[in-house]
Amino acid sequence: MKNVIITGADGFVGSYTVNYFLEQGVKVLALDIVEKPNRLVDHDNLTYMQCDVMNPEKMLELLPADDYDTFVHFAWAGSAGAARVDYNLQIKNALSTVECLKVAKELGCKRFVCAGSIMEYEVEAAIHSQGSKPGMGYIYGMGKHIAHCMCKSVAVDIGIELVWPMITNAYGVGELSPRFVNTTLRKAINGEPLQFTAATQNYDFVYITDVARAFYLIAKNGKPFCEYMIGSSNARPLREFIIEMQQAVAPDATPIFGDVPFTGTNMPLSTFDTTATEGDCGFKAEVSFAQGTKMTYDWLKTV
Repeated sequence: MKNVIITGADGFVGSYTVNYFLEQGVKVLALDIVEKPNRLVDHDNLTYMQCDVMNPEKMLELLPADDYDTFVHFAWAGSAGAARVDYNLQIKNALSTVECLKVAKELGCKRFVCAGSIMEYEVEAAIHSQGSKPGMGYIYGMGKHIAHCMCKSVAVDIGIELVWPMITNAYGVGELSPRFVNTTLRKAINGEPLQFTAATQNYDFVYITDVARAFYLIAKNGKPFCEYMIGSSNARPLREFIIEMQQAVAPDATPIFGDVPFTGTNMPLSTFDTTATEGDCGFKAEVSFAQGTKMTYDWLKTV
C-alpha cells in the first residue's frame, strides 16, 4: 500500500486518517467537496483535489488512472445532526458509495476500504424483530447497511477487494457535531445537569487517533470481503462509560440515570467484538476513555 485515494478527506475522521497515512510514508490523493481544506495541512506526499463523489463521471475525468492501489471512502453527507434522518440523502450516499467502488476499479485500485458503522447491526436487530417500531434515527444506519450489501455484490462482480471497517463511536479533538460525547462534555463545561437514560445498553467508544491508526492497519492487513470492528476492545454498559467520563472531567458533578427514556436497541457485547481486527490487522486501541474525553473536554473549552 503505497499510493492511496481518500474521500471525505477534510472531515473529522478523514483528516486524521489522511495524516496517519502520511506519517507512515504513504502518498495520499485527498478528495473533498470543499475548495480549500480546513483541517489538512501541506505535506510533500499529499495532493488535495476538490471533488464531488456524487458525480462519478467527473471523478473519472479528474483522477489519474493506474497511479493508486487503494481507495479509502469516508465521504458521506449527513453523518450527524438532522440530516441523519433524511432518507433521500442517505440513499444517495449508499448509491454514491457503490459508484465510488466502481470508480476505484476503473482507476486501477486493487482494494476498496469503506467506513461502515456499528449501526448496521442495530438496524438489522431493530428491523427484523417482530413488532419492532424503529425510529427515524435508524435511517443513517440503514444507508450504511444498504451500501455495504450492494458494495459486496458489486465488488465480487467487478473483481475488486472490499474491506469494511465498522466504527463503533468515534470521538475526540476536532469534532463539533452534536453526538453523545460532545453533547455531554458541553453540558459539563456549562454546568448543566448530566441527565441520561438508565444507560444499561451496551456501548463502545474509540478515540479518533486510534480510529485513524485502525483504518491504516485494516487497509493494509485486512482480509478481502471481511468486516472489522473498530472499538476499544472494552465494550460495556453505557453507564460505566458515563461515570468514567464524569470522573475525568467533572468529578464534582453527579450523573442522573433514568430521567431520559431509551428508545434504541440494546446490542449484545459480542456485537462489539474486535478479535478479528486485532488478529488479522494488528490493531488495539491505546487511548482510554478517560484520557480521550479529558483531551476532548479541554479542547472544547477553547472553541
